[in-house]
Parts: sequence; structure tokens; C-alpha cells
Amino acid sequence: MSFGKMNSFIQLKIEDEVEDEDGYSTIEEVTVASVRAYREYRSGTKRWANRALFSEATNLFRFRCIPGVTVTTAMILVCEGSRFVISSIEDVAGRGMYIEVLAKEVKQG
Repeated sequence: MSFGKMNSFIQLKIEDEVEDEDGYSTIEEVTVASVRAYREYRSGTKRWANRALFSEATNLFRFRCIPGVTVTTAMILVCEGSRFVISSIEDVAGRGMYIEVLAKEVKQG
């Protein structure tokens, strides 16, 4: 995967409980990482047909592994103003170089 194909910027966020100076705790989204990624929309290709198990996934994201960060399904992915819930995470070819994420877009409002 070359940088030329990784033309989308994504943010991985997690909800964290933060306590203010008065002692009240609120839930805020904390950005864990901001990286470049390859983004593929759901289509009628053979590749997406083989992913029938993840029928709710609307996008595929592929990006380089981030040192010190473990990507989980509890995270929220933000790309170009859209929010995505992560359905599946896979280490591409099991080499620890790239992560492939299948995610479903969440409509706000």
C-alpha cells in the first residue's frame, strides 16, 4: 500500500470519563491517533461479496499499524466529518504492518 492510495485522513477516538476541577465527571471523546488511510466504499465487487458476514459495514479503511496503540471495536473512527462504528479489525497478512477496519457509518441527528 503506497501513500498515494492513502489519501483519507482519519481519527481514532475513544470515549473517556474526564473529571473537571469541581469534581464532576463528564464523558468526552479523546483522539487516540490521527493517520492517513485508504478508504473503500461498499460496492458490488467480488471482494465485498466475500464479506457478506459483515453486511452492515459501509466502508473499509486500511492504514499502517500505530506503535503503542491497540485498535479496538470500542473506538470511533472519524473521516471527512462522518463518524463510523468499527465492526471488524484485522491485521493484513498477519505481518503487523497494516490494519484493515470494516466500519458502519453512523448518521447523526
